[in-house]
Amino acid sequence: MTTAPAAERPIVNIVGERVALGPLRDAHFPTIAQWENDVEVDRFFQIPGPRRPEAVAAQFGPDGFLGGASAVTFAVYRVADWEFVGIAGLVGIDHAHRKAEFFIMLGDASTRGQGLGTETTRLVLDYAFTAQGLHSVQLGVYAYNPGAVRAYERAGFRHVGVQRQNHMMGGRQWDTLLMDALAAEFESPVLARLMLADTAPRDGAPPASVG
Repeated sequence: MTTAPAAERPIVNIVGERVALGPLRDAHFPTIAQWENDVEVDRFFQIPGPRRPEAVAAQFGPDGFLGGASAVTFAVYRVADWEFVGIAGLVGIDHAHRKAEFFIMLGDASTRGQGLGTETTRLVLDYAFTAQGLHSVQLGVYAYNPGAVRAYERAGFRHVGVQRQNHMMGGRQWDTLLMDALAAEFESPVLARLMLADTAPRDGAPPASVG
């Protein structure tokens, strides 16, 4: 793993204490393809198997599941060295009903067990509730992934149901645990203090206008 010098800080949208979220770039697709071909990573999302790099990249295009108008995908960076360590975001964004589904993939093994997944989840929820104005974010997590379950609980998700034995992994059927988070139960860690109205001129300048 290479460490990017501080001068190579990428473009980012939301910066937390240990992770930051920014726009996904074409240069990230080969790394994502490596993660999706790693059985240890991919077993948490689908039945592991060969994934063509071109097909992986297509997921993030305008017609892809993670790149269409109803999806937002962030690149996840570790602030300590600005290393690209994963992706996270929202799919199935429904503004009429103010809901969406959360997803996350931290593919770099060095990120595990450090709380980076919890902070990433909270930053995406902050974006969903504070920036997008959503009310509810849902997810499904397989019962054989207790580390993810704990991270989601710490981030603010609550258990709301179970789909019993509906996913096969390692020759066994596993439950899918259903969880959700509500805006009314969530405290913004970053965006609430940034997305404020300018109610008075600053430094003698006139208030900014839009339109």
